[in-house]
Amino acid sequence: MRREQTSRLGIDIGRVIIDGSSHPNGGDTAFIDGDEQAMLDTPEMNGAFDAITRLVEAFDGEVWLVSKCGPRVRARTRRWLAARGFHARTGISPARMRFCRRRPEKRKHCLDLQLTHFVDDHPAVHQAIRGAVHYQFFFGPQRMPVPDYGTHVHDWSAAQAAILDTLPTRAAVTD
Repeated sequence: MRREQTSRLGIDIGRVIIDGSSHPNGGDTAFIDGDEQAMLDTPEMNGAFDAITRLVEAFDGEVWLVSKCGPRVRARTRRWLAARGFHARTGISPARMRFCRRRPEKRKHCLDLQLTHFVDDHPAVHQAIRGAVHYQFFFGPQRMPVPDYGTHVHDWSAAQAAILDTLPTRAAVTD
């Protein structure tokens, strides 16, 4: 008898949850290099928290954040998420955050966590996790065509719909 794998979702943070490109002072540099207030003023991606909340429900809580950054940006990311009430709003515990220093290192997290789905904006990450994660979602604008092994999702509305469509039994968690 074949046992089905539990569906598990991984989500990148920068340019997927945190929208540095829409910062009032311009670009990711305000989040990365700005003072504390500039960092906290960086907006979230439109619809991210609501979609992630629905996905946490659909995945029975099996959702992790996996981000590439150094210690300084990691600390800033944690403060930004806390200031936005991310964990309380979405149901993702701070204990479900993984960090690495290089994009290809996300593969190890995907394997360790047995992720079946992953949302990331960076093609190098998707190339690195190919074969480790079955459903790959290329988030936001892409400079090159998305390879056949991935699905391009322009925003969180599209991401939520595409991800839910892959689940064995689609949970009734849409509006």
